[in-house]
Amino acid sequence: MSKIFEKYTIRGIEFRNRLWVSPMCMYSSEDGMPTDWHLVHLGSRAVGGAGMLMMEATAVVPEGRISPADAGIWSDAHRDAYQRITRFIKQQGAVAAIQLAHAGRKASTAEPWNGGEMVSEREGGWQTVAPSAIPFADNYPIPRAMSVEEIKQAAESFAIAAHRAVAAGFEVIEIHAAHGYLLHQFLSPLSNQRSDEYGGSLANRMRFLLETVEKVRAIVPENLPVFVRISATEWVEGGFDQDQAITLCKELKTRGIDLIDVSTGGNVMHAPIPVGPGYQVSFAAAIRRQAGIATSAVGLITNAEQAEKILQKGDADAIMLGREFLRDAYFPFTAAKTLDGSIDYVPKQYTYAIDL
Repeated sequence: MSKIFEKYTIRGIEFRNRLWVSPMCMYSSEDGMPTDWHLVHLGSRAVGGAGMLMMEATAVVPEGRISPADAGIWSDAHRDAYQRITRFIKQQGAVAAIQLAHAGRKASTAEPWNGGEMVSEREGGWQTVAPSAIPFADNYPIPRAMSVEEIKQAAESFAIAAHRAVAAGFEVIEIHAAHGYLLHQFLSPLSNQRSDEYGGSLANRMRFLLETVEKVRAIVPENLPVFVRISATEWVEGGFDQDQAITLCKELKTRGIDLIDVSTGGNVMHAPIPVGPGYQVSFAAAIRRQAGIATSAVGLITNAEQAEKILQKGDADAIMLGREFLRDAYFPFTAAKTLDGSIDYVPKQYTYAIDL
């Protein structure tokens, strides 16, 4: 059997394969609530054979949303609304996961297809926050620098959201510390110019994330995994880079994090990113080997042979797919045919059409 279709176990959770649906914002929520869109979007890929499906960046507080149409989990009503989604995913033999997030200075913007520009408070937007009062770009709102008390409250909000997520039926919790959102903003010396215990040295810049991780890991049951997504480089001089990322991941491992979801970029507008097939895999490989922690690889991984090679080389433990799963909701079945694999979880309703 190919490496892709090996079962993989983390703590008490078994994944039927190593092809996982990456968290992708759908901008289709109503007051943070999941809709029928989310049920069909995630449910169809569970039917299609994915090993794990991760709910998009889900805001831990209302002002943590990227846009007013973002998903959230800041109330018990949100918790209850996700249960039909997690229930359906599990019924298909897949693992339901969720990414907990706070957009920080990149919040209060319109959906991408509506221009992605700043949404004013008059238009339903809100005051954004960040480690320092530095906007992401000229067309973004100027954030308010958070007080130490607000930082502590934000870390607690992640923990409360994790508690709700577990009650909603999610079996993997991921903390979003990548792509220029709040936790990443604190990690980067470009966006974090504080002079207190949360700014300056790498140890100080890591403090908010590490405190958040400790609170979340204490809330999530021991048998359930906790992941962290990071941007392993900002692709610009003077930014958060691979060496700092490796140091961070060593600290995350000691605090009970089970896997690093390795991405890059997102905190610097117009950074010169050398986008190409598998362009982020080397960072997942370096963190896996040098920090001694499991990783997932993501970013322009588009075919079965490419994914299989990454796993066979030991560059990552799992593959996160985004756009390829949008193009092909049944990508695992496609991969099995390509690699001459045999799997036993084709839905019985589809066996007339799919022979594996």
